[in-house]
Amino acid sequence: MRMYDIISKKKNGEELSKEEISFFVKNMVSGEIPDYQTTALLMAICINGMTEEETVNLTIEMAHSGDFVDLSSLNNTVDKHSTGGVGDKTSLVIVPIASALGGTVAKMSGRGLGHTGGTIDKLESIPGYRTELDPKEFMRIAKEVGLSIVGQSGNMAPADKKLYALRDVTATVNCMPLIVSSIMSKKLAAGAHNIVLDVTVGSGAFLPDINDARKLAESMVNVGKAAGRNIAAVLTDMDEPLGHNIGNNLEVIEAVDVLKNKGPEDLTFVCLTLASEMVSLFSGKPSSECFEDCKTVIQNGKAYEKFRQMVIAQGGDVSYIDDTSKFKSAEFSCEVKAAESGYISKIDTEAVGISSVMLGAGREKKGDPIDFAAGIKMIKKLGDKVSANDTIAVMFANDKSRIESAKRKFESAITYSDSYSSTRKLVYDIIR
Repeated sequence: MRMYDIISKKKNGEELSKEEISFFVKNMVSGEIPDYQTTALLMAICINGMTEEETVNLTIEMAHSGDFVDLSSLNNTVDKHSTGGVGDKTSLVIVPIASALGGTVAKMSGRGLGHTGGTIDKLESIPGYRTELDPKEFMRIAKEVGLSIVGQSGNMAPADKKLYALRDVTATVNCMPLIVSSIMSKKLAAGAHNIVLDVTVGSGAFLPDINDARKLAESMVNVGKAAGRNIAAVLTDMDEPLGHNIGNNLEVIEAVDVLKNKGPEDLTFVCLTLASEMVSLFSGKPSSECFEDCKTVIQNGKAYEKFRQMVIAQGGDVSYIDDTSKFKSAEFSCEVKAAESGYISKIDTEAVGISSVMLGAGREKKGDPIDFAAGIKMIKKLGDKVSANDTIAVMFANDKSRIESAKRKFESAITYSDSYSSTRKLVYDIIR
């Protein structure tokens, strides 16, 4: 078998066999196939697409290209993946909810990059919380406590790492089968039998168009089912930041508020929807019934207690969870005023996320330091009526020099109108 023939076949729009895809992935990871041939195939895929069977085979081969987490000793394993957003702290809420209702969540999460935040950065803002555990301790905590969230480690899906690096510099990132295989290969390798995908839609999402997002969700669900997993995808709104808080300490505080049954309505509803799908997958109960169960474990404090147990098990100072006022506030703050009177009719959510990064809450490239106290608190949201000079947000940073440019970026993200009407929903669709 020759890589030349595989490239030629896909260039001509033909379907690659399972054996050809396996040959490509194995030899690409080992370095036998040079980058210039890999990128030639990526471009051919980008132009001619892949069938569903090709996408499934590519995803499974990528998933098995490195470490594969074995969670077979755990009961009711369930995981969640988000395509990214601003103010998206849902994992901190839904993982303890699912665990409180009998699920086991042994979850590997990522760090923030660009305008989207990362679950691991948020957890590391809790003093003492360890996101790096050896595999035995990770499994022990997951089994004993019912949940554990750690950073991605080891040699998981190395095929994806190599392919993504090449896609990033060859204009082949925005290719549906390659996006699907990238996301799903990591989820399959993470080992959970039940998977919920949070596919965000809107100005702060990877795919702003709902039709594109639906195609992505449907393809990922099909791949997951073909790989023998229980899977569902929830299309959620990201036309404005989720909740009010953006930034690591701030988002932990807001997530704890939801678990204490006093969080913002939009964040609470999205979390309940995602969590109910997780519980439905491993329990077999209707998601509508699970939605009510999820509300119950928030109201009776069981979900909050699960979160506390995870923090303690992973070395975190749980007093910061019991009393979130202990989180150190940023040294400097700045109010953002409404530029005119009217309704907030549009928010460029990506620009809001970038402004939080400019304050120090995120990173523009891997390795950048993070200011855990930096961020933004949204006072006004989409559809709110404001008068000129009303406070619409408050910015926080420990580096005063960052505030002015971040403020200008935030101000450019807000559109005002004389009226406001919208057909947007918090949850657009659920694909099972």
